[in-house]
Amino acid sequence: MGDDSEWMKLPVDQKCEHKLWKARLSGYEEALKIFQKIKDEKSPEWSKFLGLIKKFVTDSNAVVQLKGLEAALVYVENAHVAGKTTGEVVSGVVSKVFNQPKAKAKELGIEICLMYIEIEKGEAVQEELLKGLDNKNPKIVVACIETLRKALSEFGSKIILLKPIIKVLPKLFESREKAVRDEAKLIAIEIYRWIRDALRPPLQNINSVQLKELEEEWVKLPTGAPKPSRFLRSQQELEAKLEQQQSAGGDAEGGGDDGDEVPQIDAYELLEAVEILSKLPKDFYDKIEAKKWQERKEALEAVEVLVKNPKLEAGDYADLVKALKKVVGKDTNVMLVALAAKCLTGLAVGLRKKFGQYAGHVVPTILEKFKEKKPQVVQALQEAIDAIFLTTTLQNISEDVLAVMDNKNPTIKQQTSLFIARSFRHCTVSTLPKSLLKPFCAALLKHINDSAPEVRDAAFEALGTALKVVGEKAVNPFLADVDKLKLDKIKECSEKVELVHGKKAGLAADKKEIKPVPGRAAASGAAGDKDTKDISAPKPGPLKKAPATKPGGPPKKGKPAALGGTGSTGTKNKKGLETKEIVEPELSIEVCEEKASAVLPATCIQLLDSSNWKERLACMEEFQKAVELMDRTEMPCQALVRMLAKKPGWKETNFQVMQMKLHIVALVAQKGNFSKTSAQIVLDGLVDKIGDVKCGNNAKEALTAIAEVCVLPWTAEQVMSMAFSQKNPKNQSETLNWLSNAIKEFGFSGLNVKAFISNVKTALAATNPAVRTSAITLLGVMYLYVGPSLRMFFEDEKPALLSQIDAEFEKMQGQNPPAPTRGISKHSTSGTDEGEDGDEPDDGGNDVVDLLPRTEISDKITSELVSKIGDKNWKIRKEGLDEVAGIINEAKFIQPNIGELPTALKGRLNDSNKILVQQTLNILQQLAVAMGPNIKQHVKNLGIPIITVLGDSKNNVRAAALATVNAWAEQTGMKEWLEGEDLSEELKKENPFLRQELLGWLAEKLPTLRSTPTDLILCVPHLYSCLEDRNGDVRKKAQDALPFFMMHLGYEKMAKATGKLKPTSKDQVLAMLEKAKANMPAKPAAPAKATSKPVGGSAPAKFQPASAPVEDSVSGTVEPKPDPKKAKALGVSSKAKTAQGKKVPSKTSLKEDEDKSGPIFIVVPNGKEQRMKDEKGLKVLKWNFTTPRDEYIEQLKTQMSSCVAKWLQDEMFHSDFQHHNKALAVMVDHLENEKEGVIGCLDLILKWLTLRFFDTNTSVLMKALEYLKLLFSLLSEEEYHLTENEASSFIPYLILKVGEPKDVIRKDVRAILNRMCLVYPASKMFPFIMEGTKSKNSKQRAECLEELGCLVESYGMNVCQPTPGKALKEIAIHIGDRDNAVRNAALNTIVTVYNVHGDQVFKLIGTLSEKDMSMLEERIKRSAKRPSAAPVKQVEEKPQRTQSISSNSNMLRRGPAEDMSSKLNQARSMSGHPEAAQMVRREFQLDLDEIENDSGTVRCEMPELVQHKLDDIFEPVLIPEPKIRAVSPHFDDMHSNTASTINFIISQVASGDINTSIQALTQIDEVLRQEDKAEAMSGHIDQFLIATFMQLRLIYNTHMADEKLEKDEIIKLYSCIIGNMISLFQIESLAREASTGVLKDLMHGLITLMLDSRIEDLEEGQQVVRSVNLLVVKVLEKSDQTNILSALLVLLQDSLLATASSPKFSELVMKCLWRMVRLLPDTINSINLDRILLDIHIFMKVFPKEKLKQCKSEFPIRTLKTLLHTLCKLKGPKILDHLTMIDNKNESELEAHLCRMMKHSMDQAGSKSDKETEKGASRIDEKSSKAKVNDFLAEIFKKIGSKENTKEGLAELYEYKKKYSDADIEPFLKNSSQFFQSYVERGLRVIEMEREGKGRIPISAVLRFFPWARPTYSGVAQALWIAQVGHGITRVQPLRSSGCRRMVQLNLQCASLSVLEVLIKRIFITNSR
Repeated sequence: MGDDSEWMKLPVDQKCEHKLWKARLSGYEEALKIFQKIKDEKSPEWSKFLGLIKKFVTDSNAVVQLKGLEAALVYVENAHVAGKTTGEVVSGVVSKVFNQPKAKAKELGIEICLMYIEIEKGEAVQEELLKGLDNKNPKIVVACIETLRKALSEFGSKIILLKPIIKVLPKLFESREKAVRDEAKLIAIEIYRWIRDALRPPLQNINSVQLKELEEEWVKLPTGAPKPSRFLRSQQELEAKLEQQQSAGGDAEGGGDDGDEVPQIDAYELLEAVEILSKLPKDFYDKIEAKKWQERKEALEAVEVLVKNPKLEAGDYADLVKALKKVVGKDTNVMLVALAAKCLTGLAVGLRKKFGQYAGHVVPTILEKFKEKKPQVVQALQEAIDAIFLTTTLQNISEDVLAVMDNKNPTIKQQTSLFIARSFRHCTVSTLPKSLLKPFCAALLKHINDSAPEVRDAAFEALGTALKVVGEKAVNPFLADVDKLKLDKIKECSEKVELVHGKKAGLAADKKEIKPVPGRAAASGAAGDKDTKDISAPKPGPLKKAPATKPGGPPKKGKPAALGGTGSTGTKNKKGLETKEIVEPELSIEVCEEKASAVLPATCIQLLDSSNWKERLACMEEFQKAVELMDRTEMPCQALVRMLAKKPGWKETNFQVMQMKLHIVALVAQKGNFSKTSAQIVLDGLVDKIGDVKCGNNAKEALTAIAEVCVLPWTAEQVMSMAFSQKNPKNQSETLNWLSNAIKEFGFSGLNVKAFISNVKTALAATNPAVRTSAITLLGVMYLYVGPSLRMFFEDEKPALLSQIDAEFEKMQGQNPPAPTRGISKHSTSGTDEGEDGDEPDDGGNDVVDLLPRTEISDKITSELVSKIGDKNWKIRKEGLDEVAGIINEAKFIQPNIGELPTALKGRLNDSNKILVQQTLNILQQLAVAMGPNIKQHVKNLGIPIITVLGDSKNNVRAAALATVNAWAEQTGMKEWLEGEDLSEELKKENPFLRQELLGWLAEKLPTLRSTPTDLILCVPHLYSCLEDRNGDVRKKAQDALPFFMMHLGYEKMAKATGKLKPTSKDQVLAMLEKAKANMPAKPAAPAKATSKPVGGSAPAKFQPASAPVEDSVSGTVEPKPDPKKAKALGVSSKAKTAQGKKVPSKTSLKEDEDKSGPIFIVVPNGKEQRMKDEKGLKVLKWNFTTPRDEYIEQLKTQMSSCVAKWLQDEMFHSDFQHHNKALAVMVDHLENEKEGVIGCLDLILKWLTLRFFDTNTSVLMKALEYLKLLFSLLSEEEYHLTENEASSFIPYLILKVGEPKDVIRKDVRAILNRMCLVYPASKMFPFIMEGTKSKNSKQRAECLEELGCLVESYGMNVCQPTPGKALKEIAIHIGDRDNAVRNAALNTIVTVYNVHGDQVFKLIGTLSEKDMSMLEERIKRSAKRPSAAPVKQVEEKPQRTQSISSNSNMLRRGPAEDMSSKLNQARSMSGHPEAAQMVRREFQLDLDEIENDSGTVRCEMPELVQHKLDDIFEPVLIPEPKIRAVSPHFDDMHSNTASTINFIISQVASGDINTSIQALTQIDEVLRQEDKAEAMSGHIDQFLIATFMQLRLIYNTHMADEKLEKDEIIKLYSCIIGNMISLFQIESLAREASTGVLKDLMHGLITLMLDSRIEDLEEGQQVVRSVNLLVVKVLEKSDQTNILSALLVLLQDSLLATASSPKFSELVMKCLWRMVRLLPDTINSINLDRILLDIHIFMKVFPKEKLKQCKSEFPIRTLKTLLHTLCKLKGPKILDHLTMIDNKNESELEAHLCRMMKHSMDQAGSKSDKETEKGASRIDEKSSKAKVNDFLAEIFKKIGSKENTKEGLAELYEYKKKYSDADIEPFLKNSSQFFQSYVERGLRVIEMEREGKGRIPISAVLRFFPWARPTYSGVAQALWIAQVGHGITRVQPLRSSGCRRMVQLNLQCASLSVLEVLIKRIFITNSR
């Protein structure tokens, strides 16, 4: 009993694991009760049992196991975490439960499995159950089958995957155990219930008796579609709906819906693919070529047996297909032909879509073999071609089929038509577009008139099938000329056709069919559903009402239809219109006179041919009036124009009469029913008058009116042929001019480009320059519509003429064709709906390439050439490829039939010689251009192998392959590439190069597609494997492509596809899918159909404006709300968009215009960092060259492709410099709006600009430099810092340009270098510029030396790298340069250094030749006489330098955000000095940066430390929402036990469990964010901070090292910690509670985190580091200043003592101390100085001066001195009163140090550098008499020493020195103090300035800078001192009043107020020494 009592006291979870069965039983019972009580499925209680559930089901005791199973079932049903246990629990059920004898255990086991399926874990359950089928225990096998059967029965075939079950069924039927076989039979019946006959093929090989039994059972099954009876959790609503339906009686509609959900299973998918290529007889290819037919038969029979397999494995069947094709085409034995055809059938059926790549090769051969008449052969061929059709598309084989239809053999024509009919049955409206239907109808219409009746019948059947598929509306336009009998025959055939898809009618519009009525054949088209009234109405409604009419079109006019009697259709088809007009009979002159006399006054007719011109003029006026009053239906147009042509007709000599005649022609055309017959009468006369000076405009007006009614294409063709049949150059020229304008007014649709080009070529060859000019103008207009491909027609012209054409094209570039303003105003509106016209690409002729004659090159692809290409010798292979390239180049445009070339080229893509691979790729690119869209039939056999080449290890080969794939895709579209399994097979290959290139390509192409084939889903499993690929680039590309796959497939399909992944992988992929779902782009919208109207020239002008907004709305979906200004700048016009052709292919300018509306730089996350890693890891070429080679340019292109708009990239890399200028202009325009994109692509932009530095064109260079100035101004304002990679790949090339001969360029380069110092440290710039001094270009050397001088002058000696000594030695070498400018520049630079550093410069420059030294000394002397001139000039040239912004000191500082656009505009307006306006404000800010950058300000030089990125530290830190409410009480309660609650929560912060810690932090953050509750944390701050840095230490040491742990979890925890701390340190009262020790540990943890290199590798690591930076700033500013300063001093001491400590750690601690020093002026009064000085004392005790000097770095001692200097400045002598806490002050180094500093502050009012300058300038070569001089000078110095006579003594000394300039006063000064010496020197200088009367700036001017200062010399001096202290000059003390006037006078010697502050700074620095 003792033992019992022990286990009974244990908690439930321990009982469940106890070794005693009673304890376990008790534990399971208690667990069951707990599970039943827990209502919340997300309760943390569930997690406690997560690891125990498997033990529940696998318990060794049968009784206990039963209870465990019950508990497990409840757990799985209710716990949200149950899914994590699926694999182990189901495995346990299978192995330990299904073998139990108790039925209850088995039932519970099955129920647990079904419950797991219900909670969405079906795949894992099924996997374990299928594994159980391999168990040796038949009980387990039976139970597994039974479970699968029940799951299928309850959940249905959508949830349970049938394929793996069906795969094992035959094996189960063969089992020895009857129970297994019986259960297999039951599951087979269940499967049949769901998929019906699709189950038969997989089971065809089982025992016949078993199959018979199954058949009997299958027959008994109900015929209705099965429905699932149980649903997944996510489908619970559907379950509820079903129950409601059942309770309501189960209406049929609901059942129908459910039935639709049952997936249709294809039996083919359930089969296993068989590999047959390896099973072919070894001698197959020899036998198939054998001479004996028996041997050939044996070979074919062997193949026939193999291809009977219903599913074949993919492979390279090219050789086998080639052999079979040869038998079909050339074998004389018809039996073998039939056998080969059967083999092809088997291959096509077994391979399905995978056979599609071979379809194009065999279809022509089979069709031509239909000449055989034997039924068995014909039947075999029919079966073969029908099977092959199903593997491809009609589009792909259309060219081959149409070619065969012209064959003379009637049998071939008959069988081809029948094949077309059968093919049409498989088509739908979408797969049989108008563009494809048109050529087939045209060919079939020839066949319906064939002499052979069987050919006619076949053609009727094909046309009838087409009519059934797409409807009458689509087919009727092509049947315009078919007579009624044949039309009835076609309709009769249409009614008999049964379509594969079960379609009953083509289109909805065809439901109403009207039987043809005699005389109304014209109405049987699209307008056939109209009333008779519509046709017979004498006056139709006005045109503007047309859109409101039925889809059939507006009312037709009755009269013209009646005139024709027959022939014209009522459609909008152009041919129909022409027929309608042409049918007007040509009337005789007598009939015309009769008709004209009926409508014209009698006098008018009589006076037409009067000899008096006035009478003729009066006649014309009456004629015009009569025409104006006539009604349209009564106007006999032909009669009227015949009267006008009556003698003298068009030979009229009087211009007034002629003008009137021409005007009347225009009126008749506009007002009457003008036919082409009438037009023929007048056109010749109009063309004859078009060149007339007086009548030309009237002639053009008449031509335009005729074109309006007779369509421009016809009118233009007639006019052009007439004009060029004449010899009058004026007429030709004006005709061309008219046509140019007409095209702009009517649009380009329908024009016969070929005819025009022929005439244009004639015009270009004309001797008259006006004709040539007009022709070139016309070409320019055509270029707007046709594009660059127009040029190819004129490549053979003379170079001079070609250059003129190019110039005209260049003018048109960037312009958009205007929207048509005219159209067919009368007849065009009768016809079809808008969509029909929009789908007619072939009528318009917009794609000029389609109009070109294509050459047949198959005869040139000889077997010798093919064998050459495949030769063993690479040189011969190369010759073969060269020949192919030559053939394609010569032909230019080729037909799709290229013989055996594809197979030969495919072999070369795998060539071992990479040069030949590249050559092959180039040929394939040529092939794509030459063949055009017809190349799509070669995608499978040639395109896919090109994709394989993307896996090549060589970068240039991959780039060439990618370019080739893009060239092909441009011609073919993407559908052919995505169909079938080929692309997924490529992605399956584990080649990292192939995967990343292919995914990158898909990521680029998929967003542009509106739809994709369903086969895209096949790529998804391989995409998921890429997401987990070992290669980082592959993973990144896969992540980039993920949203675009989801865009087409949808989230549900993508999520379902994760089912086969491992659990860990699945979770990761699902997380990525969720992320991608948020970023999923919308599909691009379809182009608006309305745009087709105006282009086609077939809609009235008044309808056109409506089309533009429609197009705009479409483009708006691609790029929402484009900026109209931007659109204008890029040449985007909504009108232009409407002007594109009827189809909108990818090549058109419409797409380009849409593209241009988006951003030009695309922000790619971590793109720049990845490029830097690639360059560092030598994955790409380092940007380092003398002149740029092609591989560098190609590399840059590739890198830009992902982040720069394609159209801009085309401009940037164009061969013409003008495109570069355009690119730069666009980049300037987008600079303001795309700051983020510019910074993200900055490295690429700078690299591209370096390429422009190598261009010879000055305009590009000037524009590039202008852009750079604006760019660096932007970067400065954004406080961006150049990376080392960006600097090293740009600065060396910029420095090359500083030596340009043109002053303006040199000036710009210097200005850019100047601005670069604001974004890149001057000390790092120095070595680059120093390298430039080694150039052979003397101008470059001189400019670089000057720039070095400016750097030293502005930033001090710190910039000289690697050391001042080495740098100055190199500079001094140039003093002896041959070039005068270089010598001067070197001397000036050394003098600048001398002015800053004094005589020490002579030591630094080393030994110089005597000549060089004398030049230097002379220059120094001269500079000493005018000390202020040079600096002023320098500052004026470089005002930006004075800002002295150090990139390294910016670590803990972020400037306020400013308005970028205003700054950029300011930068543009102030060409050379963009920052001048900000200088005053920035110069007098308190800024610690001066300590680092200006060596003259502080004795100790500040170090340059590692720069950490802080660009976005002000971004909000993301705090995750708590997933689970903590168990602990919530703060909202605020009950009496608040303190203990807070203690408990804080204890959880340091928990080892990440989720617990996050929950605790979230609750604390809630409190801190509420002001009324934040006080509750008071008194707990130290405790909270200790817990926090303990957690930081835990993350650093444990979590980060744990590879199993998700890094996202760590980032989340970091975010919570940092967010909490920021919230805490924003509350100053709480922040001040933190103690010194805690702050020290906290700072230690934060700095360690910032330096953790592992963080940077994480996806959001940079954000964490930025957030830590922000937190550090908050801690420094908000904590108790004494505590934090003390903590930093102790931390610095510890870091220096620790040998393992990183130098970077100490550097960051020192940076924090500098930040504190900067805050001291504001916080000095709140600091306990006694404590601080004690800490410094301890520091100096641990690190005495000698020991500190031994440190590797001198920065610690400098930091300490800086701190003490600042304290001395702020407290003065009182600082010594704060040493109370130091026990032995006398022994302290600190007291002695402070005393020294106080003493120096009194003595150092004078300037050391002034003293040195004075020494150099006061050397005397000759001396006067010593006796007199000594006495006299002694007297003077005596006066100076007395207070009363000091001024008098100085004045006398000044007079003496002026009189005796060589006098030596050194002996008198030598024995005096330093203070006295400085006093004398400054006094002399002041007197000199006063006497010489130099211009001064009044005190009032200074007060503008210091408005708060007193208006006295003393007040101004004090103001200057305060300003300087603010800049960190620690050695300057307040001036005594006696020296104020003098000092201020010195400071006010200034050339202008704009540099006042600079001089104040420089002079003050000098004084401070």
